[in-house]
Amino acid sequence: MNPTPGSEQQIRPTAADRPFTFACHPGVACFTECCRELDLALTPYDALRLKRSLGLSSGQFLERYAIVEWEEPQLFPSCYLTMVDDGRASCVFVCATGCTVYPDRPGSCRAYPIGRGAARTDQGPPVESLVEVREPHCRGFAEECTQSVADYLRGQGLDLYNRYNDALLPLVQHPSIQDGSFRPNRMQLDQYMLALYDLDQFRRQMVDGRIALNRPLTPAQLRGLAGDDEELLLLAVRWLMQEYFGA
Repeated sequence: MNPTPGSEQQIRPTAADRPFTFACHPGVACFTECCRELDLALTPYDALRLKRSLGLSSGQFLERYAIVEWEEPQLFPSCYLTMVDDGRASCVFVCATGCTVYPDRPGSCRAYPIGRGAARTDQGPPVESLVEVREPHCRGFAEECTQSVADYLRGQGLDLYNRYNDALLPLVQHPSIQDGSFRPNRMQLDQYMLALYDLDQFRRQMVDGRIALNRPLTPAQLRGLAGDDEELLLLAVRWLMQEYFGA
């Protein structure tokens, strides 16, 4: 959320094992204030969960609820959730009683007021960095509920989101990107949006043979083509690695 005039947003490093006193529920005075005046970037897994929750195809979801932006020197397009033109830029899914897509809300909504970053490693799991965000409107820090940061995030259902978001790290943090030797062309930018955000169209093109992996599909990848969206997302990452880096 953008801070209001005369106010300050505080961001400070934290750690998974650090005690964390916070709670959000309808009884908190600021309930749903964090759902307004914000730029909410959607990861591919966010879009997958939302389109499925709404009973839409990926193309329909993008058309109705997403804004895609790209400009130099940005490497890949960004996908943002549309906001309501109500003078407060409210989330399209927020109402007086809360979030209408709560079971499938985006990962950043789940994690708030914790922010998470991850960096790929040559071997082993990604290196995680965490920050605590304190905004003037938020009263959740006054609630008497203390747990570790890790327990809070786990309770918000972040494990699955982190798993599928981290699956993109070999692609978006590839050595050829980090050393500046790779920059996607127009066709590759379109491939990025097709494979990661328009999953249903990606599935159709893969099934029709218009695009293909350069090796036999695994049983998990075949499940993706048969309807498993999560496996399809992993297949999409693998296909982009092939198209971008020949991997």
